[in-house]
Amino acid sequence: MKLTKWSYMRRNQVKGFFDCFPEANIIFKRIKNYYFIHSVEWGGNPQVIAEQQLEEMEYLLNQEMGFLHGYLQRKSADKKESEI
Repeated sequence: MKLTKWSYMRRNQVKGFFDCFPEANIIFKRIKNYYFIHSVEWGGNPQVIAEQQLEEMEYLLNQEMGFLHGYLQRKSADKKESEI
């Protein structure tokens, strides 16, 4: 999966586009020091996106925007590691 393009929307929001879901506009919102997926807007035929793919999208966007450290330090990341 690759982040093909991203653009700023309004305050604390970014729209991302990914190669594996070209018809989807993924809307990210910023909380403190990282971005998370807020919603997905479909331009054509909607598809199911797996949780692992959503996390990869968040990872790629935060890496591109320079917020990867904050994303990896979020509280839910600790919970997921302890479940594994």
